Amino acid sequence: MKNELIRTISNDMSIYLNNYQQEKLHNTLEYCLHNYDFIEVSKEESELINYSELFLSAKSVEGCSERTLNYYQTTIDNMIRNIGKNIKIIDTDDLRNYLTNYQKINNCSKVTIDNVRRILSSFFSWLEDEDYIVKSPIRRIHKIKTSKIVRETYSDEVIEKLRDGCEEIRDLALIDFLSSTGVRVGELVKLNIDNIDFENRSCIVFGKGSKEREVYFDARTKLHLEKYLSLRNDDNPALFVSLLSPHNRLEISGVEIRLKKLGNDLDINRVHPHKFRRTLATKAIDKGMPIEQVQRLLGHAKIDTTLTYAMVNQNNVKISHSKFIC
Repeated sequence: MKNELIRTISNDMSIYLNNYQQEKLHNTLEYCLHNYDFIEVSKEESELINYSELFLSAKSVEGCSERTLNYYQTTIDNMIRNIGKNIKIIDTDDLRNYLTNYQKINNCSKVTIDNVRRILSSFFSWLEDEDYIVKSPIRRIHKIKTSKIVRETYSDEVIEKLRDGCEEIRDLALIDFLSSTGVRVGELVKLNIDNIDFENRSCIVFGKGSKEREVYFDARTKLHLEKYLSLRNDDNPALFVSLLSPHNRLEISGVEIRLKKLGNDLDINRVHPHKFRRTLATKAIDKGMPIEQVQRLLGHAKIDTTLTYAMVNQNNVKISHSKFIC
């Protein structure tokens, strides 16, 4: 316990001292504390303040979704349980060892590990900002470098094949809506019929953090939506409902399962609702839409996120090279 205290003080002061001063501080602490005994705070006492619950409450106020909060809680509680130390004395080495062991035990990718690191960084930075700890111990653990994966998009032929394979008008309207708006599947399932402005071919969706934005759909989507709604005989206000009675609001899992089955029936690999969103972003940038407008269309808080969704067609790069450089 004494050694951990000395190490924590030394680490906290390291950014203000040179190597010689750090060594003198360390030696002075060892000398002055030599005749003192320390006891670790009991588990019962440390649990008087549940730091993870306080952090989650703050994130909830900031507008994080229930799904995000659950992910945060699972990640933080797992770290606390595995390290087994009071939050206030967890140091950088503890977190490095935890991340290393986490990757080995779960055999997960660098992307997953960096997501864990990012959540823990947010947690400890919040503790520092709220003066529960002096300095975040994860500050020295930098972003984990990951290989950039070129994510797949749908070609025009594949989208037409998916449309032709639809036996239900609902599924056709669903694919058209995802293709032309680029909405998240979580945004899609929250939409009600009265959210749709058919005259202007637009609607307001509620994105992450309960932020509103307007999205737009094409004429074909309008026609298929109107036909789908005209054939419905239920009184559910939801835009998309299940095919079977009592026609409940379609959920995220329902959309994913339906698209996966459609893909399997048509021998198309990895049909997923999010892929429509990525395809829209790619096409928009490829056809010259300014990246800032694509960012607004997709509802991204940071433009870096938009860039990860969009891939510029290599043929267009070649044409631009010939036009502007050669």
